Amino acid sequence: MSFRGSSVAEPAPYGAGSAPGSAIQRSARLPGEWPDGLKVFALLSPALFLIVVLFLGGFAFGFLQSLGLLSFVGDGSLSFSAYLRMFEDPAVRASLPLTFRISIISTVLSAILAVASALLIRSTKRGQKFLVTIFQLNIPIPHIVGALAMMLLLQQSGYFSRIAFALGLVSSPAEFIPLVADEFGVGIIAHYMWKEVPFIGVVVLAALQSGVSDYEEVARSLGASSWNRFRFIILPFIAPSVSSTSIIAFAFTFGSYEIPFLLGRPFPAALPVVAVQSYRDSDLLSRPEAMATCVAITIFISILVYLYMRIVGRYTGGVR
Repeated sequence: MSFRGSSVAEPAPYGAGSAPGSAIQRSARLPGEWPDGLKVFALLSPALFLIVVLFLGGFAFGFLQSLGLLSFVGDGSLSFSAYLRMFEDPAVRASLPLTFRISIISTVLSAILAVASALLIRSTKRGQKFLVTIFQLNIPIPHIVGALAMMLLLQQSGYFSRIAFALGLVSSPAEFIPLVADEFGVGIIAHYMWKEVPFIGVVVLAALQSGVSDYEEVARSLGASSWNRFRFIILPFIAPSVSSTSIIAFAFTFGSYEIPFLLGRPFPAALPVVAVQSYRDSDLLSRPEAMATCVAITIFISILVYLYMRIVGRYTGGVR
């Protein structure tokens, strides 16, 4: 009997549309075993629970309270009066210039010092690892500990005022320039710079070790000056790192509460401090206004996070 011309198809050889063991891999799941997608969801469920319930749930509750829907007083009807009162509040109006001044100055100065420090450490031939270790020592230190250290150093009864008095620069420690609880926010800016410079600098230092030296050598051999090498080679390499970390630092300083509370004035105070002051007010009518302030801070920081993702996605192929 011959099968020539019959409809029986011969099995396709391996490599022609199928691979050895592919059928076994597709049926390798045991009975009762979870699908891969469900496994990933189960592993991420604790973090998703914290994000959805604590953050998004708290934000939704605060947003509804700012609209007067879950307020402890009033008729519970929809109203935007809390947002109108927020913009008319003298404390909020006075806090906006202070908050933006602290965030902008601390972020810009931190970025400049971080780039300069990273370039200096990179140019060091001996003891570079030791310098990197010293440079990033204060990153894990809590902000509250740093704020207390700034109080011991910068306040009028601190070490700097005593040193100035011992050197005869001031007639008494009380005459030392107020750097804590001052109108400009010097102590707050100093603390944020103390924390942000190593944070930005470590990321910039990692970017400088990604092959930029080869391009610098080529530019040096072609006669490029130090400034041209920095402008046309180094700066484009580190620009994504500097911009992304600066946005993170700005968002943190804009929404931080504990540092302006410890090192700043009660009035004018930073915007997060004003929100907490309104929330703690004995007058329950101030509660929706406090929630409106928190919602405004959250929306502004969310915009900054979106910009951060756009910058990172531009260079990594992620969010566009």
